[in-house]
Amino acid sequence: MWDYSEKVKEHFLHPRNVGEIENPDAVGEVGSLACGDALKLMLKLDKSNRIIDVKFKTFGCGSAIASASALTEMIKGKLLDEAAQITDNDIANYLDGLPEQKMHCSVMGREALEAAIANYRGQKIIKPVDEGTIVCKCFGVTDNKIAHEVREHKLTTIEQVTNYCKAGGGCRSCHPQIQAIIDEVWQKEKEKAMIGRAKKPIKKLTNIQKMKLIQETVEKNIRPTLQSDGGDIELIDVDGDRVMVSFRGSCVECPGSKITLKSTIEAKLREFVTDTLIVEEVNS
Repeated sequence: MWDYSEKVKEHFLHPRNVGEIENPDAVGEVGSLACGDALKLMLKLDKSNRIIDVKFKTFGCGSAIASASALTEMIKGKLLDEAAQITDNDIANYLDGLPEQKMHCSVMGREALEAAIANYRGQKIIKPVDEGTIVCKCFGVTDNKIAHEVREHKLTTIEQVTNYCKAGGGCRSCHPQIQAIIDEVWQKEKEKAMIGRAKKPIKKLTNIQKMKLIQETVEKNIRPTLQSDGGDIELIDVDGDRVMVSFRGSCVECPGSKITLKSTIEAKLREFVTDTLIVEEVNS
Protein backbone atom coordinates (compact mmCIF):
# COMPACT_ATOMS: atom_id res chain seq x y z
CA MET A 1 0.00 0.00 0.00
CA TRP A 2 1.40 3.38 -1.00
CA ASP A 3 1.68 6.16 1.56
CA TYR A 4 -0.02 9.29 0.21
CA SER A 5 0.35 12.69 1.87
CA GLU A 6 -2.71 14.60 3.02
CA LYS A 7 -2.14 17.09 0.20
CA VAL A 8 -2.22 14.33 -2.42
CA LYS A 9 -5.47 13.01 -0.97
CA GLU A 10 -6.96 16.51 -0.86
CA HIS A 11 -6.08 17.30 -4.48
CA PHE A 12 -7.36 13.89 -5.61
CA LEU A 13 -10.68 14.12 -3.76
CA HIS A 14 -11.16 17.84 -4.48
CA PRO A 15 -9.15 18.65 -7.62
CA ARG A 16 -8.78 22.31 -8.53
CA ASN A 17 -9.35 23.85 -11.96
CA VAL A 18 -10.90 20.83 -13.66
CA GLY A 19 -12.60 21.46 -16.99
CA GLU A 20 -11.98 23.32 -20.23
CA ILE A 21 -11.26 26.92 -21.20
CA GLU A 22 -13.21 28.28 -24.12
CA ASN A 23 -10.74 29.54 -26.74
CA PRO A 24 -7.60 28.92 -24.69
CA ASP A 25 -4.38 30.72 -25.55
CA ALA A 26 -2.32 27.59 -25.06
CA VAL A 27 -2.96 23.85 -24.98
CA GLY A 28 -0.57 21.09 -23.98
CA GLU A 29 -1.45 17.40 -24.35
CA VAL A 30 0.77 14.52 -23.25
CA GLY A 31 0.46 10.81 -22.64
CA SER A 32 -2.06 8.48 -24.22
CA LEU A 33 -4.99 6.34 -23.15
CA ALA A 34 -3.11 3.31 -24.46
CA CYS A 35 -0.37 3.90 -21.87
CA GLY A 36 -2.85 4.47 -19.07
CA ASP A 37 -2.19 8.19 -18.47
CA ALA A 38 -3.17 11.27 -20.46
CA LEU A 39 -3.28 14.97 -19.55
CA LYS A 40 -4.62 18.04 -21.34
CA LEU A 41 -3.62 21.44 -19.93
CA MET A 42 -5.22 24.70 -21.09
CA LEU A 43 -4.00 28.23 -20.34
CA LYS A 44 -5.46 31.73 -20.64
CA LEU A 45 -2.99 34.63 -20.51
CA ASP A 46 -3.23 38.40 -20.29
CA LYS A 47 -1.26 40.92 -22.34
CA SER A 48 1.75 40.66 -20.04
CA ASN A 49 1.91 36.86 -20.51
CA ARG A 50 0.60 36.23 -17.03
CA ILE A 51 -1.48 33.06 -16.59
CA ILE A 52 -4.91 34.29 -15.48
CA ASP A 53 -6.76 31.00 -15.87
CA VAL A 54 -5.81 27.35 -16.18
CA LYS A 55 -7.86 24.18 -16.57
CA PHE A 56 -7.03 20.52 -17.01
CA LYS A 57 -8.58 17.23 -17.95
CA THR A 58 -6.81 13.98 -17.21
CA PHE A 59 -7.20 10.25 -17.48
CA GLY A 60 -5.16 8.43 -14.89
CA CYS A 61 -4.71 7.39 -11.30
CA GLY A 62 -5.22 9.46 -8.16
CA SER A 63 -1.62 10.70 -8.25
CA ALA A 64 -2.08 11.88 -11.85
CA ILE A 65 -5.18 13.85 -10.85
CA ALA A 66 -3.48 15.30 -7.76
CA SER A 67 -0.33 16.24 -9.72
CA ALA A 68 -2.33 18.02 -12.41
CA SER A 69 -4.46 19.82 -9.83
CA ALA A 70 -1.35 20.93 -7.90
CA LEU A 71 0.32 22.14 -11.09
CA THR A 72 -2.62 24.38 -11.95
CA GLU A 73 -2.49 25.97 -8.51
CA MET A 74 1.27 26.48 -8.79
CA ILE A 75 1.18 28.27 -12.13
CA LYS A 76 -1.98 30.37 -11.83
CA GLY A 77 -0.98 34.02 -11.54
CA LYS A 78 2.58 33.42 -12.67
CA LEU A 79 4.25 34.90 -15.73
CA LEU A 80 4.84 32.32 -18.45
CA ASP A 81 8.62 32.49 -17.98
CA GLU A 82 8.18 31.89 -14.24
CA ALA A 83 5.91 28.91 -14.85
CA ALA A 84 8.45 27.46 -17.26
CA GLN A 85 10.92 27.04 -14.39
CA ILE A 86 8.69 24.57 -12.52
CA THR A 87 10.04 21.01 -12.45
CA ASP A 88 8.46 17.65 -11.71
CA ASN A 89 10.25 17.62 -8.36
CA ASP A 90 8.63 21.00 -7.56
CA ILE A 91 5.22 19.45 -8.21
CA ALA A 92 6.01 16.46 -5.98
CA ASN A 93 7.34 18.72 -3.22
CA TYR A 94 4.23 20.93 -3.42
CA LEU A 95 2.20 17.80 -2.65
CA ASP A 96 4.49 16.96 0.30
CA GLY A 97 5.94 14.15 -1.76
CA LEU A 98 4.67 11.38 -4.01
CA PRO A 99 5.31 7.66 -3.65
CA GLU A 100 8.36 6.84 -5.78
CA GLN A 101 6.17 4.53 -7.87
CA LYS A 102 4.07 7.54 -8.86
CA MET A 103 6.76 10.08 -9.77
CA HIS A 104 5.89 9.65 -13.46
CA CYS A 105 2.66 11.57 -12.70
CA SER A 106 4.57 14.73 -11.79
CA VAL A 107 6.77 14.19 -14.86
CA MET A 108 3.62 14.13 -17.00
CA GLY A 109 2.52 17.44 -15.46
CA ARG A 110 5.84 19.10 -16.28
CA GLU A 111 5.71 17.79 -19.85
CA ALA A 112 2.14 19.07 -20.33
CA LEU A 113 3.25 22.51 -19.14
CA GLU A 114 6.22 22.47 -21.53
CA ALA A 115 3.89 21.49 -24.38
CA ALA A 116 1.42 24.28 -23.55
CA ILE A 117 4.15 26.93 -23.42
CA ALA A 118 5.57 25.74 -26.73
CA ASN A 119 2.07 25.83 -28.23
CA TYR A 120 1.56 29.44 -27.08
CA ARG A 121 4.91 30.51 -28.52
CA GLY A 122 4.28 28.76 -31.80
CA GLN A 123 7.22 26.45 -31.25
CA LYS A 124 7.50 22.83 -32.11
CA ILE A 125 8.88 20.76 -29.28
CA ILE A 126 11.80 18.78 -30.59
CA LYS A 127 12.85 16.37 -27.91
CA PRO A 128 15.74 14.06 -28.66
CA VAL A 129 14.51 12.05 -25.65
CA ASP A 130 11.40 11.06 -27.60
CA GLU A 131 13.47 9.95 -30.56
CA GLY A 132 15.69 6.92 -30.71
CA THR A 133 15.03 3.21 -30.41
CA ILE A 134 11.98 1.94 -28.56
CA VAL A 135 13.19 -0.06 -25.57
CA CYS A 136 9.94 -0.54 -23.65
CA LYS A 137 7.35 -1.67 -26.17
CA CYS A 138 4.61 -1.84 -23.54
CA PHE A 139 4.73 1.92 -22.96
CA GLY A 140 6.62 3.12 -26.05
CA VAL A 141 9.63 4.54 -24.19
CA THR A 142 12.86 5.14 -26.11
CA ASP A 143 16.46 4.63 -25.07
CA ASN A 144 17.03 8.41 -25.16
CA LYS A 145 14.06 9.03 -22.84
CA ILE A 146 15.35 6.48 -20.34
CA ALA A 147 18.88 7.93 -20.44
CA HIS A 148 17.47 11.45 -19.92
CA GLU A 149 15.49 10.42 -16.81
CA VAL A 150 18.49 8.54 -15.40
CA ARG A 151 20.70 11.64 -15.70
CA GLU A 152 18.02 14.14 -14.67
CA HIS A 153 17.01 12.34 -11.49
CA LYS A 154 20.19 10.41 -10.71
CA LEU A 155 18.47 7.04 -11.07
CA THR A 156 20.45 3.88 -10.43
CA THR A 157 17.91 1.03 -10.57
CA ILE A 158 15.37 -0.34 -13.04
CA GLU A 159 12.62 0.19 -10.47
CA GLN A 160 13.44 3.89 -10.26
CA VAL A 161 13.35 4.20 -14.06
CA THR A 162 9.89 2.61 -14.06
CA ASN A 163 8.75 5.08 -11.39
CA TYR A 164 9.76 8.09 -13.50
CA CYS A 165 8.84 7.08 -17.05
CA LYS A 166 7.01 3.71 -16.75
CA ALA A 167 9.64 1.91 -18.86
CA GLY A 168 9.93 -1.68 -17.68
CA GLY A 169 6.59 -1.64 -15.88
CA GLY A 170 4.88 -4.07 -18.24
CA CYS A 171 6.19 -7.42 -19.43
CA ARG A 172 9.70 -6.69 -18.08
CA SER A 173 11.44 -8.16 -21.11
CA CYS A 174 13.24 -4.82 -21.56
CA HIS A 175 14.85 -4.91 -18.10
CA PRO A 176 18.28 -6.03 -19.39
CA GLN A 177 18.30 -3.14 -21.90
CA ILE A 178 17.27 -0.63 -19.24
CA GLN A 179 20.06 -1.83 -16.95
CA ALA A 180 22.54 -1.50 -19.81
CA ILE A 181 21.40 2.12 -20.39
CA ILE A 182 21.79 2.92 -16.68
CA ASP A 183 25.30 1.46 -16.67
CA GLU A 184 26.25 3.33 -19.85
CA VAL A 185 24.96 6.69 -18.56
CA TRP A 186 26.93 6.52 -15.33
CA GLN A 187 30.04 5.21 -17.03
CA LYS A 188 29.97 8.23 -19.36
CA GLU A 189 29.33 10.59 -16.43
CA LYS A 190 32.27 9.05 -14.60
CA GLU A 191 34.51 9.55 -17.62
CA LYS A 192 33.36 13.18 -17.95
CA ALA A 193 34.15 13.83 -14.31
CA MET A 194 37.61 12.33 -14.68
CA ILE A 195 38.30 14.49 -17.75
CA GLY A 196 37.02 17.58 -15.92
CA ARG A 197 39.26 16.93 -12.95
CA ALA A 198 42.23 16.44 -15.24
CA LYS A 199 41.61 19.80 -16.93
CA LYS A 200 40.79 21.76 -13.78
CA PRO A 201 43.04 21.40 -10.75
CA ILE A 202 41.03 20.62 -7.63
CA LYS A 203 41.61 22.97 -4.76
CA LYS A 204 42.50 20.94 -1.70
CA LEU A 205 40.35 21.93 1.26
CA THR A 206 41.39 21.42 4.83
CA ASN A 207 38.89 19.65 7.08
CA ILE A 208 38.08 22.93 8.78
CA GLN A 209 37.55 24.72 5.45
CA LYS A 210 35.33 21.90 4.17
CA MET A 211 33.18 21.83 7.29
CA LYS A 212 32.81 25.62 7.25
CA LEU A 213 31.73 25.60 3.60
CA ILE A 214 29.27 22.79 4.24
CA GLN A 215 27.74 24.66 7.18
CA GLU A 216 27.49 27.91 5.17
CA THR A 217 25.86 26.12 2.23
CA VAL A 218 23.32 24.45 4.50
CA GLU A 219 22.43 27.78 6.13
CA LYS A 220 22.29 29.90 2.96
CA ASN A 221 21.28 27.56 0.14
CA ILE A 222 19.42 24.60 1.65
CA ARG A 223 17.72 25.41 4.95
CA PRO A 224 15.64 28.40 3.67
CA THR A 225 14.11 26.23 0.92
CA LEU A 226 13.13 23.49 3.35
CA GLN A 227 11.85 25.94 5.96
CA SER A 228 9.58 27.61 3.41
CA ASP A 229 7.59 24.33 3.30
CA GLY A 230 7.63 23.76 7.06
CA GLY A 231 10.66 21.47 7.04
CA ASP A 232 14.23 21.78 8.22
CA ILE A 233 17.57 19.99 8.33
CA GLU A 234 20.32 19.57 10.91
CA LEU A 235 23.95 18.88 10.08
CA ILE A 236 24.96 15.97 12.32
CA ASP A 237 28.53 15.13 11.32
CA VAL A 238 31.12 15.22 8.54
CA ASP A 239 33.46 12.26 8.06
CA GLY A 240 35.74 12.76 5.08
CA ASP A 241 33.39 13.14 2.11
CA ARG A 242 30.42 11.72 4.04
CA VAL A 243 27.96 14.37 5.21
CA MET A 244 25.42 13.10 7.74
CA VAL A 245 22.20 15.06 8.17
CA SER A 246 18.87 14.63 9.91
CA PHE A 247 15.53 16.00 8.72
CA ARG A 248 13.30 18.10 10.95
CA GLY A 249 9.74 19.43 10.78
CA SER A 250 7.52 18.33 7.90
CA CYS A 251 10.51 16.76 6.13
CA VAL A 252 10.54 13.91 8.69
CA GLU A 253 7.29 12.39 7.42
CA CYS A 254 7.58 13.59 3.81
CA PRO A 255 7.62 10.68 1.29
CA GLY A 256 9.73 12.85 -1.02
CA SER A 257 12.55 13.33 1.50
CA LYS A 258 14.75 10.71 -0.18
CA ILE A 259 14.48 12.63 -3.44
CA THR A 260 15.22 15.92 -1.66
CA LEU A 261 18.28 14.35 0.00
CA LYS A 262 19.95 13.73 -3.37
CA SER A 263 18.39 16.18 -5.83
CA THR A 264 18.58 19.23 -3.54
CA ILE A 265 20.85 18.76 -0.54
CA GLU A 266 23.62 16.64 -2.08
CA ALA A 267 23.45 18.58 -5.36
CA LYS A 268 23.86 21.94 -3.58
CA LEU A 269 26.75 20.74 -1.43
CA ARG A 270 28.53 19.31 -4.46
CA GLU A 271 27.99 22.61 -6.30
CA PHE A 272 29.28 24.92 -3.56
CA VAL A 273 31.78 22.72 -1.71
CA THR A 274 33.18 19.75 -3.65
CA ASP A 275 31.67 17.27 -6.09
CA THR A 276 32.91 14.26 -4.11
CA LEU A 277 30.53 14.72 -1.18
CA ILE A 278 27.97 12.03 -0.38
CA VAL A 279 25.00 12.98 1.80
CA GLU A 280 23.41 10.41 4.11
CA GLU A 281 20.36 10.67 6.35
CA VAL A 282 20.82 9.51 9.94
CA ASN A 283 18.43 9.30 12.86
CA SER A 284 19.16 11.77 15.58
